Parts: sequence; C-alpha cells; structure tokens
Amino acid sequence: MSWGENRACDFRGAYERFRATLRRWRAGRLWRWSCVFVAGLVGGWLGLALGGQVVTPIGPADVTFSLSPQWHGETVVNVAPLGQLAFDTHAAPLKLEATITDIRLAAAEEMFADPEAINRMAAGIGADLTSGVTALLLRSALAATAGAAIMGLLLFRSAWRALASGATSLLVLVGFGGVAGLTFNPSAIAEPRYTGLIAGAPMVVGSADDVVSRFTEYQEQLAGLVGNVSMIYEATSSLPVYDDDESVIRVLHVSDIQLNPASWSIISTLQEQYGVDVIVDSGDLTDRGSAAEDVFADEIGKLDVPYVWVRGQHDSMGTQRAVEAQPNTVVLDGDVEEVGGLTFYGAGDPRFTPDATRLNPDAAGVAALGKEQAASIAGGSDDVDVAILHTRTQAEPFDGVVPLVLAGNEHRRSSELTDLGTRFLIQGSTGGAGLSGLDHGSGRPTPYQASVLYFDAETGRLQARDDIDLGGIGLTSAQVERHIEEDPGRNVGEPVEDEEDEEDEEPSPAEDTP
Repeated sequence: MSWGENRACDFRGAYERFRATLRRWRAGRLWRWSCVFVAGLVGGWLGLALGGQVVTPIGPADVTFSLSPQWHGETVVNVAPLGQLAFDTHAAPLKLEATITDIRLAAAEEMFADPEAINRMAAGIGADLTSGVTALLLRSALAATAGAAIMGLLLFRSAWRALASGATSLLVLVGFGGVAGLTFNPSAIAEPRYTGLIAGAPMVVGSADDVVSRFTEYQEQLAGLVGNVSMIYEATSSLPVYDDDESVIRVLHVSDIQLNPASWSIISTLQEQYGVDVIVDSGDLTDRGSAAEDVFADEIGKLDVPYVWVRGQHDSMGTQRAVEAQPNTVVLDGDVEEVGGLTFYGAGDPRFTPDATRLNPDAAGVAALGKEQAASIAGGSDDVDVAILHTRTQAEPFDGVVPLVLAGNEHRRSSELTDLGTRFLIQGSTGGAGLSGLDHGSGRPTPYQASVLYFDAETGRLQARDDIDLGGIGLTSAQVERHIEEDPGRNVGEPVEDEEDEEDEEPSPAEDTP
C-alpha cells in the first residue's frame, strides 16, 4: 500500500471515529437538554410575538402595551404618525412598547371641556398604567410559556420535554424581568429620544436643475418637521426647564451653516417652538467669505432674538462686517458681552482658509492664541458663563476657565466634561455641511444639527440640553435627544471627582476641518 493510500485510510478512520462520537453525544443528555433549551427560547419568542400584547384604557386613549426581546433594553412610546419616543429605562434585553391605538372621542371632549375631568384623569393615570403593565407581564408570561410548550411538543412528541421547554421560557422571562426591575431607572423619563419621519418627503436630489426646482419645497418640509417634532416632544416631556417662566434662559446653538438657505427655516422654527431667548452661532456662516455672499447675513435680521456670532475659518472680515450690520447681532472678537442674562466671551478664528495667498497660523499658533485669550478672561473682572470659539484647537485652553465652551467646525456633534469642570459642546453642521450636502456623490448626507440649551437665570449654569438632528438631503429622519447636566453647580478649575466623561458621539480628531 502506498503512502497516499495509508493517509487516506487514516483520514477515513478519523472521520468514522468523529461520527461515532457525535452520535453518542447526540444520544446523550447534554444534546437532549440543549435542544429543549433552544426550543424554550424560540417558542417563547414566538409566543411573545403572537400573544404578548394587552390593550389598556389610559385617560381618553386605548393604549396597546407589548413586550418583546431586544438586545438593548428600552421603553418605547409610539406617537403615530409623527414617530416615537424612546427611554433607556432598564438594562435587561427586553423592549416595552406602548402605542396609542384609539382615542375615545367622548372622553376626550369631556377632558377638554371640564377642568375637573382633567384632574380626575391625571389622578387615575398612575393606576391605569400600573394595571396595564401588570396585565402585560402576566399575559406575556403565559404566552411565552405556552409558545415554548407547543414548540417542545411539536419537536419532541413528549409531554415532559414540552413542559421542560415551557419552564425554560418562563424562567428566562422571569429572570429578564427581575433584571429589568433591579436596573429600572425612573429618571430616564427625563431624557427621551425622539425619532420620526417626514410624510411625503422629497425624492433624492439629483441634478442642479432638480436642486433649484425642489429646494423651496424641501426647505418647507424641514421647517414643518421641526415644528411637529418640537410640539410632540414638548407635550410628552416632564422636564421642569420647559416651564414658561423667567428662571430659565433658552439658548439655541447653531454652527457651520455654510451658505445653506434651508438652515434659516430650521433656525426660525426652533426659535419659535422652543421660545428661544438667544441664538449662538459658532462660525462658518458662509462658504467662501466673498462679497457676493454677504447678502446671506441679511436673514439674521429677520430673527426676533439676539444673535451672538463668532467668525469661522470660512468667514472673512467682510462677512463679519455684514453680520455686524444686522440690528440684532452681537459679534464677539475677543470681547465679553452680557446678552439675554448670560455673560459670553467669544473670539473669531484667526485663519481664513478660502484665501490661498493668506499666511494662516498653524494649529500650534491657533492653540497659543487660544491660551492668550483664555488668560485674558481668567484674571478679568467678569465671570464668563459661556465661551464661544470656532475650533476645538482654539477652545481647549479655556478648560478650567469657564464652565461651558461652545464650538463647531467638525460637522459632527460631541460633548465632553473635563476633569477641571468645563463642559465642551462641539456642534454639528446646522447647514448639513452647506450646499455640498446636495451632492450625493460625496457620500452619506450630513445631518442638520442644532441644540437648545437651558440655563439657570440666576447662576448662569447649563441645566439641560436638547440635541436635535434632521436627516440630510434625501433623508427623512428626525431625532431629539435630551441630556440633563448632573452637577450644574460644580466648581470650575478644580478636578471633578467621580465624574465620567460623556460623549454623545465619538469626538472628531483635534485637527481642524478645512
């Protein structure tokens, strides 16, 4: 027998031994119980999908509650047709979903006509909600157990294994429910995340002719979307900063509009819906900073609130003069000003990138300038509440000098609380990275981003913020996400103890965006 034939015989022998071992393992208890366990999981999931729902009357509405497995545990409230609100309420891999399926007209009319009916409804909602969730849990347990038992009976033709599959599903569901109860975070209700769609959104923008013909319609769609999102978000929110009183200062932070006219519809709608007191723009209003673009700044004058602005890399000194000419603007270029009850420091970017002949400082030079500017207010007589710079490089020296720094430039939002107690908020592009966002050849569209900041009028400290995202050109999504400042009265300039950095998105590299 040749060497090759010997190797073939050895291989066949090893293969036969492996098959014999596999048959013995499959015939053993481990294999049988593994199949029972899998049948319990799959059957329980199917049972939940088919029967894990209950309809509960809450106030004038009939609400459908459902429970389903999901890797990321959350509570979701569907507000059809506008979208949904999501809350990170627990850590267990379960999704609790509530959907308003019907409004009882008679009850709704009584509620609007009789103030006492509103009070009675408010007093009973807690009991209705508890009753609905309790009924959901019981029904889900029965549905999951029955689904797993039926699956086991169909697969194994054995009553004992069917019961074992049902018990497996019940134990897993009860275990997940226990984890959800132990990790339940009621404060998550104050930090909702809104996601929705525009009905009848425009088609993906193609040629330049399409851009011109559809731009007005697209701009109106964006403004309408912001209005819908804002109203439904406010109506379902319980955060005290929404109270309409003089104790809260609302600031709208925008950045990197870069000559996109659609931004003005978004900004004006946000200003109206959220009752904004001040708008802060951290630069790059234009694209090339040319004289022809100066007329773009005229839109600022149509806004009814103060507009605080600093120059970005794409803004020329001519742009700055055009902004200064508007009646409601406060242009900061190395200045400290009190606006709307807050004390701002702001400085323009020393570079002007569209001019290739200009000798612009490098990153080290920008950082050195930022250090000088931070030192100038560190020893000043005014306590600055907010510093506004265009780039992270120029802003970093303000760490430990002011409680809040607003910047832009990176076209991607991020947030960081440093060890010295300074919160850095880097805004995304409120212009969707400018008119270049109309070109789908550049890749995924850049979202339109802005934030509404809530300040305590007495202390001047940030209390909370709503981060607002609208899908870029050709996208129809919208999201509003709330973040509450855990320690708004923290000391600045001293290391923060037991405080974790927060990042809404991964920060972009420190290098500046051209």
